[in-house]
Amino acid sequence: MWKRRTIKKKAILLMKQGYFRMLPVCFLIAMLTTAYSVSTTFFNLQMPSGSVSTDAAFTAGLPNSEAVLDTAARLLEGTPLAGISHGMIYNIAAMVIDLFSANISVFFSFLRTANYFLTENISIALIFPAAGILCAFLYQIFISNVLLIGEKRFFLENRNYPQTPVSKIFFLYKLRFLPHPAWVMFLRSLFQTLWNFTVIGGIIKHYEYILIPYILAENPKIGRKEAFLLSKRLMRRNKWKFFLLDLSFIGWHILSLFTLGLLDLLFVNPYVASCRAELYAVLRRNYVLSRSPGYEALNDSYLEHVPSSDELLISKALYDDSQGPYTKISYFAPGQYPVFLFSVQPPLKAVRSPIRADRRYDLLSFLFLFQIFSIFGWILEALIRLITSGTLGGGSVLFGPWLPIYGIYGTLILLLFRRLIRKPVLVFSFNFLLYTVLEYMTNFVIELITGRMLRDYSEFFLNINGRVYLGGAVTFALIGCAFLYHLAPRWNDRYMKLGHSKRVLICIVLYLLFIADIAASVLIS
Repeated sequence: MWKRRTIKKKAILLMKQGYFRMLPVCFLIAMLTTAYSVSTTFFNLQMPSGSVSTDAAFTAGLPNSEAVLDTAARLLEGTPLAGISHGMIYNIAAMVIDLFSANISVFFSFLRTANYFLTENISIALIFPAAGILCAFLYQIFISNVLLIGEKRFFLENRNYPQTPVSKIFFLYKLRFLPHPAWVMFLRSLFQTLWNFTVIGGIIKHYEYILIPYILAENPKIGRKEAFLLSKRLMRRNKWKFFLLDLSFIGWHILSLFTLGLLDLLFVNPYVASCRAELYAVLRRNYVLSRSPGYEALNDSYLEHVPSSDELLISKALYDDSQGPYTKISYFAPGQYPVFLFSVQPPLKAVRSPIRADRRYDLLSFLFLFQIFSIFGWILEALIRLITSGTLGGGSVLFGPWLPIYGIYGTLILLLFRRLIRKPVLVFSFNFLLYTVLEYMTNFVIELITGRMLRDYSEFFLNINGRVYLGGAVTFALIGCAFLYHLAPRWNDRYMKLGHSKRVLICIVLYLLFIADIAASVLIS
């Protein structure tokens, strides 16, 4: 039997040892998935405070609550319940929906499109809303659910391996092993959604299915039936105690509401995640030791047993390279899980040498990366608008696929922060300050020249003279870290594999198109 107090004490010890690695993991999961919806309250407030006046719910910047409640009002039109769109009940319901939901969601994308269908004539305009639903659906299956498994893997390894990297949340992508675990997680979400209609059954099944991501994190090859059955067996006689464990955090969550979710981001989420990982380890250990049915599927003994240096050397000497490629280029990273002994091995072409983010870039590389950063920014914002609002346009003053602020920002990061590469917290802080100054000065200069700001943030929460706002600065700081630590080195590696003449030709073509686009935009405007 396990006790909440023991679980929590162990979680606190783990947080003391690895807090500055847990924090970015939970932050990324909160931003990229729907796992910690309350944590994003502060960032949801970065949306414009003014209401959107439109007859269609599928509109950029429209809150989830308006999509839900406006759709309900239209469906109930002409009935005694038609007055739900006004009054205190409406306001309370709107607050709860926005608080506990995320913008990137299949459900809300579908609901916005359904409401659009109810208010507009069927036409080609439905293409973008439909594409938004498809993108949200694929995002939920192949990104959100997969990252949730990666988060569980990080916290399971972190219990015994103090140097577990933050990048562990992407471990399924590195293994090139996505379809099966993504399918199992999709079925889990589907069954949970169907059970939620029974209310009580939904609560029971929530706790019955709650360990499936942990089981997949330990053994991604496990079958769908086995994963569901193992989770059910592990949670037998533990669902009520697990519920009480979750209930014991209610005070922290209430307190977090007064900080707009910031307390969740900074403390509660790592705390809860550590507790749950520790609880899974206890339940798993007891299940394996008792040789209960199906225990063989819980086959990652190195989550509990940390091999010594001699054991690793012997294992590596006896390791069959035909089972996986890690021994050919990998090394024993101190304090990290021995990846070459994991049950799933990636194909040889997927195994890469460690990224050298502190490298030097030559002039051609800077010119190329400026263009790639700019194009990446345009694609990123286009996808976000497609998922959240069903539109593609309106993101740039240029006609082509460029957002130069991404290019300028990314290039400055590579020039200024290369030597701080081993201090990620400091890098994030400087990225935040750099973007704040860059965005503010860009809007200020353009306003002096043209009389209007490039982007007006005056309706956003915590903005500075409408030229920059906090949510955007935090988001760009994260993107800047991705540029510095991963994207720029990888993109530059591919670019450098080309011959010198090809690299020069690519830059010439890109800049000719870019200059032509600027000229056309200036002439037409």
